[in-house]
Amino acid sequence: MFINNFDPVAFQILSLEFRWYSLAYIIGIILGWVYCKKKLIKDQHILGLFDDFITYLIIGLILGGRLGYVLFYNLKYYLENPFEILMVWNGGMSFHGGLIGVILVSQFFSSKHKVNHFVFLDLVALTAPIGIFFGRIANFINSELIGRATDLPWSVQFILIDDIKRHPSQLYEAFFEGIILFLLLGYFFRKNFLQSPGKISALFLIFYSLFRFFVEFFRSPDPQIGYLILNLTLGQLISVLFLITGTILFYLKNNE
Repeated sequence: MFINNFDPVAFQILSLEFRWYSLAYIIGIILGWVYCKKKLIKDQHILGLFDDFITYLIIGLILGGRLGYVLFYNLKYYLENPFEILMVWNGGMSFHGGLIGVILVSQFFSSKHKVNHFVFLDLVALTAPIGIFFGRIANFINSELIGRATDLPWSVQFILIDDIKRHPSQLYEAFFEGIILFLLLGYFFRKNFLQSPGKISALFLIFYSLFRFFVEFFRSPDPQIGYLILNLTLGQLISVLFLITGTILFYLKNNE
């Protein structure tokens, strides 16, 4: 068993705190930006637009992630405390909400510059696992999104939460949704799937949803929601919707 007693604050300068979760976002975006520019983008026109796209991406990610959490996971609380919606430093981001935000801003940016909508979405899909990896590591450090109880040798006791031994579900997600997904999509990219814009995005939705659905069996449900239909979590139900969306998209793109 591992004892998790990490401090959510990475370091502090005077009264300014730098938290691991914020650093995870920053590191993920920077590494994804470098990976796209150095390894993925070959078209000079797209390369010239990419720096501007990153600004849109950050806005869509943060706004979508925050509003997604408010709407999907804790609407009643935030209706009673609306000013806390702006307090993103207190935690509360939804991956699926962030994904919707990124899709919307990508479509807006692509339409503005008359580029195929899926070109930038495919680039995001190829690099998103980098950010997911660091984000889940930060969740582990912060004792967030804790796992269900277990007696397995690699169980973790989150001191900030309780004295129960739990699955390190954040690390499971970092492995499957981060490392494995990155390698899978990189393989398909090398097979020139990116030559048909949209396929990489579809594969991202499919594989991420499958991994997320599976790992949720080891993750405690959000206490304010609990278990829902068929004893599934909200994250699993949303993952099913995205899995269906990805499957339909892949079918359509494969038959163009």
